[in-house]
Amino acid sequence: QVQLVESGGGLVQAGGSLRLSCAASGSLSKTDIAGWHRQAPGRQRELVATITSGGMTNYLNSVKGRFTISRDNEKNTVYLQMNSLKPVDTAVYYCNVGPVLGRPDLGSWGRGTQVTVSS
Repeated sequence: QVQLVESGGGLVQAGGSLRLSCAASGSLSKTDIAGWHRQAPGRQRELVATITSGGMTNYLNSVKGRFTISRDNEKNTVYLQMNSLKPVDTAVYYCNVGPVLGRPDLGSWGRGTQVTVSS
């Protein structure tokens, strides 16, 4: 399995922006599904965004219009651009890459990066 390392998290004020990166140790197959998930304290992990090899994207309703997922297969990197951040976006963000849309359990996970949005 490919190893994933997230970066780009941090502390930002409400309304600010962050760009998360997820670097893969090996080649990101053009058929892999890439996604970002997040987990806030005391809450279940939730899917934030996914992108297919063909560039089709899907987003959690609460982040639509604010977050953008993208991928660069040549750089083996997946990105999550987060704008207009809100305190409710505070969570640990995890990258996932796998072969089947909707089945992150079949793929690889990174260790996560903390995003904290202050009010």
